[in-house]
Amino acid sequence: MRSRYVLQPFQYQGSKRAIAPTILEHLQVTHDSMLVEPFAGSAAVSIRAAVDGRGKNFWLNDCNKPLTELWRAILDEPESLMKQYTILWTSQKSDPKRFYLEVRKRFNIEHNPADFLYLLARAVKGSIRYNSAGEFNQSPDNRRLGTHPKTLSKRINLISRAMSCATRVTSMDYRDMLSFYEPGQVWYLDPPYEGVSGLKDSRYANAVERHEFERFLKEMVIAEIPFVLSYDGMTGDRSYGLPLPSELGLQRLELDVGRSATSTLLGKEEQTIEVIYISRPLQTAIRRDCATTHDQLAMELF
Repeated sequence: MRSRYVLQPFQYQGSKRAIAPTILEHLQVTHDSMLVEPFAGSAAVSIRAAVDGRGKNFWLNDCNKPLTELWRAILDEPESLMKQYTILWTSQKSDPKRFYLEVRKRFNIEHNPADFLYLLARAVKGSIRYNSAGEFNQSPDNRRLGTHPKTLSKRINLISRAMSCATRVTSMDYRDMLSFYEPGQVWYLDPPYEGVSGLKDSRYANAVERHEFERFLKEMVIAEIPFVLSYDGMTGDRSYGLPLPSELGLQRLELDVGRSATSTLLGKEEQTIEVIYISRPLQTAIRRDCATTHDQLAMELF
């Protein structure tokens, strides 16, 4: 269980690896369904579903094109990717900070997947930052050299074996994906939260405007697309955004994910609450499963 929990190809801000099992319980993923992630990021939920054998078909999408190119390399060319990463990781040892800055400068010109993988392994808190020109500008974490190639190779090879044969990777606007919905798909949405998705915030390649996103959710509800959404939440007394409108008919659940790592670094003890929303088709499925379980227990008792 522990190895599956840490199974990630790279660090990524907002990763849902800690609550992926809970999310999958509500998604009702089966071997016959396709798990769709319009805001894939590190794809923690899809990885968990693949490694646990819950799903076989996946669609990873992210508007950050260099990130999706990295995903293509992970899935389709893991050996070549790891050879390049190993060279980068080994070459940094004489002057890690200077080397990181050189790779960062080259990446902003060439967008090489191996360079991006190295930067994500070394970046402060595994978080992405961009300047006004759209260039990656996060600083290196000078306390460490990033994931050792042998460790990372095991993770990436396992992910590639589990997902490469039946995973679609795209880089499009999330709103354009609605026209590709088909029965049998279940969607997991993990967009940038309202509180960290403003025009002045540098954490994401593209902001997600609240009113546009609500309009998108309304279209999903009308189309009866089964989905689970991670959105808003809080750390200590700070909230990431306001709850979504009740008219959408979504079930809202609060998940306690433990102490905030960022707050701990600042000497604070604050709990982080992640909020998920469950669409009506999945609410119905959950109620049906609960009713079936109740009937089975009743038969056993009598």
